[in-house]
Amino acid sequence: MLPPDEIDDARRVIAAGLAEDLGAEGDITSATVIPADLRFTGVMRARHPMVVAGLPVAAEAFRMVVPEARFTALVADGDKVPPGAVLASIEGPARGLLTAERTALNLLQLMSGIATLTRQYAERIAGTGCTLLDTRKTIPGLRRLSKYAARCGGAKNHRMGLYDGVLIKDNHIAVCGGVGPAVKAAKARGLPKIEVECDTLAQVAEAVAAGADIILLDNMSPDSLRDAVALVAGRAKTEASGGVTLDTIRAIAGTGVDYVSVGRITQSAPAVDIGLDWS
Repeated sequence: MLPPDEIDDARRVIAAGLAEDLGAEGDITSATVIPADLRFTGVMRARHPMVVAGLPVAAEAFRMVVPEARFTALVADGDKVPPGAVLASIEGPARGLLTAERTALNLLQLMSGIATLTRQYAERIAGTGCTLLDTRKTIPGLRRLSKYAARCGGAKNHRMGLYDGVLIKDNHIAVCGGVGPAVKAAKARGLPKIEVECDTLAQVAEAVAAGADIILLDNMSPDSLRDAVALVAGRAKTEASGGVTLDTIRAIAGTGVDYVSVGRITQSAPAVDIGLDWS
């Protein structure tokens, strides 16, 4: 289930989605052709294989328009389902449910798409001991829901934003004058879990010497990753990132890194196809 803070965030996203759909005039089609007293009973059905994420969000979208709507989830977020699987049933006043339909489906399809792609990556590294991480590469305004969907797919969340984790990247290093000074400045503030992005083995050695907690190994080949892991020798955690694909992630995870982060699972996962069918 979505934690309370993510439910609150979902309501914000849903409200924005409904507002852009309804405009000033509202749902003129449903108001014109659907009798006010007509009831709707339907099911949400998967059109192809997928990992489900976002059912509580879809339920909230319907209830924000029709508070008395009866939404019954028949599978759970994180479940892998076959084509034709019925995900949920919905019942209530037809006008309101049809008004909420697109917003509910858009979010459920987007989130399930993220979960589905994430599961593919997670399955590729199963048994390696390496942990799959997401990133901050998300559609603006949809970060919390996207990261929730990534968890449903089998990833762990990296930092949520700039406020809850230190990650010293190449431009920070350039401005500070090197890896060592950047790490020293972060440690002087007493900040925990300092992570540093390194492009070369020389930077890796400097980061370890400076006391970094996590070394992000950026766009390194598998051979370079193995060398970096050996150089770190357990003195810090290691994370591989950059250009990771379904074809390369297994080899990357096999180099001994602790984590591998993949931006595309939240940045460019294709939405899945889910329908709302009258029953």
